Amino acid sequence: MVALTIRKSLLAIIFAGVLAGLSPGFIEGQNCGCASGFCCSKWGYCGTSEEYCGTGCQEGPCTTPSPNNVSVPDIVTPEFFNGIIDQADAGCAGKNFYSRAVFLEALNSYPSFGKVGTADDSKREIAAFFAHVTHGTGHFCYIEEIDGASKDYCDETNTQYPCVDGKGYYGRGPIQLSWNYNYGPAGNSIGFDGLNAPEIVATNSVVSFKTALWYWMNNVHSIITSGQGFGPTIRAINGVLECDGQNPATVSARVQYYTNYCDQLGVSPGDNLTC
Repeated sequence: MVALTIRKSLLAIIFAGVLAGLSPGFIEGQNCGCASGFCCSKWGYCGTSEEYCGTGCQEGPCTTPSPNNVSVPDIVTPEFFNGIIDQADAGCAGKNFYSRAVFLEALNSYPSFGKVGTADDSKREIAAFFAHVTHGTGHFCYIEEIDGASKDYCDETNTQYPCVDGKGYYGRGPIQLSWNYNYGPAGNSIGFDGLNAPEIVATNSVVSFKTALWYWMNNVHSIITSGQGFGPTIRAINGVLECDGQNPATVSARVQYYTNYCDQLGVSPGDNLTC
């Protein structure tokens, strides 16, 4: 499942969004549609500071780095992708759901993925993404979290993205998107009703891959591209349940996938591999 923002951080973010509408340097614009010259932040508010125009900026004068000339499809070759999914059992639901073609189609909406820094930086980001995907889906076997429907992923304190009765916000898709506070903004960004129809992440493969890339670009991309190492990406994905000695076996498994994919792509994995 996708870890998430611990309660204090979540409340701090919501509180910051409220304050943004009161400060003279900002314009409140939940879910955006900002005035000219203002950035739409990853949280759906308008402003002009780095918090709005930096990482996760959705539109406006964003300050994201210029992309390099790396071709992600040339790195995520059919051999690379199939080398992952071919390890899933023939009866796995994901075998007829996930594909390289669908990944590349979803990638069109996220042109900065795998395109920041040097060619080696791009390869490390791609290796990191697929390491987490491999671990979360069992080599693209699973579309939904095992026994996810029996678990409560509703944060009732989040009033911006309130849970809908009868809907489950458990892990779905390549990164196992979880919680109402992720389904809501992901749906707004991608163009589906994440709160009323979270199940679309498990029925529409393009949307499914887009949710994984959406989460990655908003929460993980800047970590790996800034050279912090693979370990902090584990914390961003599922740190509450795995890092700081919570589950060293799963951390080790993620690291093993990452280093293996780095080997395949001909790049060193770098330092700071665990969390």
